[in-house]
Amino acid sequence: MTHIDPKHIPQQAFDWYDEYAHGDMDRRTFMSRLASLSVAGLSIGTLSGALTPNYALAEQVSFNDEDITASYQKFASPDGYSEGQGYLVLPSKMSKSAPGVLVVHENRGLNPYIKDVARRLAKEGFIAFAPDALFPLGGYPGNDDKGKEMQRSMERPKIENDFIAAANFIKQHEKTTDKLGVVGFCFGGYISNFLAAKIPDVINAAVPFYGTPAAENLVGQVKGPLLLNFAENDSRVNASWPDYEAALKANNVTYNAHIYPNTQHGFHNDSTSRYEPEAAELAWSRTVDFFKTHLT
Repeated sequence: MTHIDPKHIPQQAFDWYDEYAHGDMDRRTFMSRLASLSVAGLSIGTLSGALTPNYALAEQVSFNDEDITASYQKFASPDGYSEGQGYLVLPSKMSKSAPGVLVVHENRGLNPYIKDVARRLAKEGFIAFAPDALFPLGGYPGNDDKGKEMQRSMERPKIENDFIAAANFIKQHEKTTDKLGVVGFCFGGYISNFLAAKIPDVINAAVPFYGTPAAENLVGQVKGPLLLNFAENDSRVNASWPDYEAALKANNVTYNAHIYPNTQHGFHNDSTSRYEPEAAELAWSRTVDFFKTHLT
């Protein structure tokens, strides 16, 4: 990926990429709109390359780090797509059980960035489990564009039930305690909010990153606690927050919400130019501290 200071990328480009990433714009339209921008010294290819992920940049914890043990584990999902699979990462020097954390990917399957997030949590002493919603179709294809197409072709209720099954699987795992957290990004932020509402007695702490809330008929079931992380420049997601916050307040749910200044949707993802290191590190430290407070 070409390294570009995000300050040199027009906000319109980030907004269009967000639409493209969420299936509201096709690739041809996205590229055509990028071509309409006048950005000094940057070609369309350079600009597009800066906005799209390069997962070679997203590894903070190696898969063969001696402090962790990673494997793939299948789980039953009778109300979903029958069977799911996830990336299970354990601290390698466990003397006793540890809390579990479900890690939920974006709308494109279990990509390398999300697997790395799972490894980061294991380094902090948690048992992390990151399911791949695309497993019934063969798993994350190694390409985000294809991954988005695959996930969009699937039935949302079945995907949701797969994540419910995954949450129960990891909470009942022989090496986890009776405490389970969930953290998710974008679509995964939505799933984090959904699980907090749908199975509030299973989820003991939820951390959605720039995620929309569960359906209106479910929001009243949230028990919390919640730690919600928002990007400042994310009008699509942020528009849902006032009503969600009102519902949380009405039900006396414990929550903390942070809006990170001068950030884009996806600012925690360190594989694109949307990444904002200071905000990402602050949000992540808050996430780890939150889980240590509520799960241990």
